[in-house]
Amino acid sequence: MSNRKRLLKSTFLLEEIVELEKMIAHSEICATPISSKSIDWHIDHSLKVILKISKALKYSEPVTFQWKFNLIRSIIFLTRYIPRGKGKAPKVVLPPDKILKKDLLLQINKVYQNLNEIENLPASSNFEHPYFGSLNLKMSQKFLKLHTNHHLKIIRDIKAY
Repeated sequence: MSNRKRLLKSTFLLEEIVELEKMIAHSEICATPISSKSIDWHIDHSLKVILKISKALKYSEPVTFQWKFNLIRSIIFLTRYIPRGKGKAPKVVLPPDKILKKDLLLQINKVYQNLNEIENLPASSNFEHPYFGSLNLKMSQKFLKLHTNHHLKIIRDIKAY
């Protein structure tokens, strides 16, 4: 982990990314009673979400951000819990049919780079979430942590099955 600490300036998402990387060794395990998707699918999806959101934040127009109340977002953020099987992932963050370990590792490295790049963005940098509406930098980081942990819980359950 100390090697990775040098790659990521802050500790934001560090433990989660390190755990995702460790789970690559178990990537082909599938347990249909837990999830219809295998561990590699959850890893790839989690990484794609981080990459897409960090890119959206980087290229957003901070002056356009307007906070609006969103009940679903408020409940999810307050409880820190995303129910399983309720949301549908947008196509842009769906894994390919064949997921290669080398591609997961490349994405991990890109995630470290992107997280470093968003570290010093303006607070009103934002992205539009399909269910939660417009999220500023802090809310986006909170969502990334929640979402990544949601998939890590599923991965742990698949592995333990």
